[in-house]
Amino acid sequence: MVRAIIAPSILASDFTKLGCECHNVINSGADWLHIDIMDGHFVPNMSLGQPVVESLRKVIGKYNDPDTKLPRAFFDCHMMVSEPERWVEDFARIGCDQFTFHYEATKDPVALVKLIKKHGMKAACSVKPGTPVDVLYELAPSLDMALVMTVEPGFGGQKFMADMMSKVKDLRTRFPNLNIQVDGGLGKQNVELAAEAGANVIVAGTSVFRAHDPADVIGFMKTKVNDALVTKGLYEK
Repeated sequence: MVRAIIAPSILASDFTKLGCECHNVINSGADWLHIDIMDGHFVPNMSLGQPVVESLRKVIGKYNDPDTKLPRAFFDCHMMVSEPERWVEDFARIGCDQFTFHYEATKDPVALVKLIKKHGMKAACSVKPGTPVDVLYELAPSLDMALVMTVEPGFGGQKFMADMMSKVKDLRTRFPNLNIQVDGGLGKQNVELAAEAGANVIVAGTSVFRAHDPADVIGFMKTKVNDALVTKGLYEK
């Protein structure tokens, strides 16, 4: 059983006031913060790295720490990097809650999942638009989440690829209780397509961080996803 999880991508935030903007979306109902890590090798772009994530963790408490007086959020770190194995220990140390690697970036995804869990993080695997979804079939039972990219990874603000929803439908049919995330171009205008396909974790960057009313956008998307899950008999509070 699963539920709607809205994970605003901080890549769309104003980095000059990153902490404040993250607090704002958390207070507006966001469940997770989606943190894109790009190395300029696996994808043709670079983004923030460990120092920024570590600093952000200091002002945002861990989701499972009831004693913190800080706003709390789950750090969903999307590692668009070559050799993701190199970064597992460092990102566990700085407070990453979920380490999402790309299937295309590793030679041994099974060993990588074990390494991630050994360091106390949840393990997730992502596939690019051009990668067949069946590469995840064997791995999925060991995963906490599968990510279907709905844009080419590396840049924000791209157009949503609706044809990727067949991958989502396939995964949801085979793995009804798995968290399935979609990332790229999501907003009010197309979240229902993702929800109907079976996605329950929605990454939304521009549509949330640049919205006049982020709470309205987050609430709308959460309702659409939960309604679809209820219809499928998969919803869990």
